[in-house]
Amino acid sequence: MKKSNDQTSGIIIEFDSGVVPPPYSHVYRLSLNWSTSDLVAELDLHYTDREDLSEEEILDEGFTLNDDYTFKGTLDRVWKKVVSKHYEASKWSGKVIAEGVVTIAALENGKPQQAKAPAEQEGWQLLAQDVIQAIYETAKKEAPLTVNYRQVSGEEKNDCSITMNFSTREAEFVAKNQSRIINWEYAVQLMKLVFSPDYNYEIAKEAVPSKEGSYIECGDGYWHELGKGVINIDSSFDAVGRIKDGFENLLEE
Repeated sequence: MKKSNDQTSGIIIEFDSGVVPPPYSHVYRLSLNWSTSDLVAELDLHYTDREDLSEEEILDEGFTLNDDYTFKGTLDRVWKKVVSKHYEASKWSGKVIAEGVVTIAALENGKPQQAKAPAEQEGWQLLAQDVIQAIYETAKKEAPLTVNYRQVSGEEKNDCSITMNFSTREAEFVAKNQSRIINWEYAVQLMKLVFSPDYNYEIAKEAVPSKEGSYIECGDGYWHELGKGVINIDSSFDAVGRIKDGFENLLEE
């Protein structure tokens, strides 16, 4: 199916998490219109099936008692190019649309067309999550994530941080009081590594570490030592080693 920007002025992404249990189960409708210079976004997010849960059960999972959210506004124009290019490159599945599947309806002349399921479901789910995070940051609902890294070797201490600005789709790297924008995809992959191991909060420290080692703080104020407080979940995949390499490569540039 050939798609033309002359006809397609945007898309509507819809998702139902399906069999995922509450308080995680949710549905959302995300309208993205690129007919103007910016990307006009509308989000309607609703968490489902929480009626039988106690307040404590919801709060214990890290949620609030009202996580539903609506938004209408413009996003940075960088998202216009990202979303429209992703749509133009999409291939479509012939399968029957079911729960747990992203569906996309093209906007043509301002009117939604029949919804279809893209073949690459994971890619679209990740893109939608990124856009929703950009909405949260644009609306000041959430602050950008900053991950701090410290390497202590003898008397030498090397500190750096990465801030993921989804609102502008920029990753800012800061070291030695200097900042620079680094490759977005590199930063995204490094953040995936950061959140893949097991973190032992029982031995985490709030004080900035000074003993020899490599440490990471994931935006919550707790410092974890890589290899001791941060442990690989899968013995065949050295996420901890890759995290060290990822930050140290940036420090060396």
